[in-house]
Amino acid sequence: MNNLFEPFSIKNIEIRNRFIRSATYDGFADNSYVSDGQIKLFSDLAEGGVGLIITGIAYVHHTGQVSPFQNSIAGDEFISGFKKLINIVHERGAKIAIQLFHGGREAKYVKTKNALPLAPSFIEKDPYYKGAYRDMTDDEIWEVIHAFGDGAKRAKEAGFDAIQVHGAHAYLLSQFLSPYTNRRKDQWGGNLQNRLRLHYEIYKDIRKKVGENYPVFIKIGVEDGFRGGLEFIEGKQSAKLLANLGFDCLEISQGLRGERYKGTEFRANINCLDKEAYYLNWCREIKSQIDIPIMMVGGLRTLSLMKEIVQNGEADLVSLCRPLICEPDLINNWKTNEQKKAKCISCNKCVDLIYKGRPINCIQTTKK
Repeated sequence: MNNLFEPFSIKNIEIRNRFIRSATYDGFADNSYVSDGQIKLFSDLAEGGVGLIITGIAYVHHTGQVSPFQNSIAGDEFISGFKKLINIVHERGAKIAIQLFHGGREAKYVKTKNALPLAPSFIEKDPYYKGAYRDMTDDEIWEVIHAFGDGAKRAKEAGFDAIQVHGAHAYLLSQFLSPYTNRRKDQWGGNLQNRLRLHYEIYKDIRKKVGENYPVFIKIGVEDGFRGGLEFIEGKQSAKLLANLGFDCLEISQGLRGERYKGTEFRANINCLDKEAYYLNWCREIKSQIDIPIMMVGGLRTLSLMKEIVQNGEADLVSLCRPLICEPDLINNWKTNEQKKAKCISCNKCVDLIYKGRPINCIQTTKK
């Protein structure tokens, strides 16, 4: 029996299998609200057999918005749309979590509202980032912290099974954790404990507003994609500290982005087994030192490898992004044919669309 298809529990939610649809920005939101396109997208994923779907980057505060086609959880007016989405997913047997997000200095869209993106520190002549932004004040940091808690409270009210804090991929929490982008001299910068303070305070505010029994996950970037940034030795320690703090599940990924696409989470041309599971070593080390569930993401394409990873105790759940853009019914197909190969060729054309401000799509499924 393939243990990937057996139910798995995280805190008090039972997932029908160990397949996670990793949070994926889709570009379909309608003026920050849930759209008909998203209803179909999430319906297809749930119908296709995914155990837990994590939505993509819902911003919790207006200063964290990175795109006009991105969902918001920054106000009560967005709850009703999410309720409809959640019901569709639940009717098809899947669970659903929302990813709470702030873009930090990546929130270039706020410039259209005559505001500069916010960051822990301004870095002169940064080769990895072009554009204007400014340091956050202490009051602004606390405002964002409370916005995460308020977003989690709304998510619970809407009916989401869990929430995931986005602490990876060059966004605000990664910017605070990395010594490269966080050069503050106050309580929010300096040693690792201070650079993790934002994560701690966000968690505490969320718990205060949703209670102890509601599942709270985090996607954590444990190493930056270039030299001179966050190193794994500190990233691993961060993961351990967050697990001890009380997060119920960790998804292990990358922090700040380096060279596209080599130094990002979107590594291209995953065309052989040796290139798959490119965060395996990180997961293995972290999993051996903590006792909460671990999601492994990053270039997973072959079912037999995923089965081996779970059997070896290197991760508890497997998290997929690009393969499910290509084949939303991939999990059901694997259930009937474990030898099937995923169609995704990691060409990153779907990622290119995102950078162009267009909704995600796959050339594999649109070819005639």
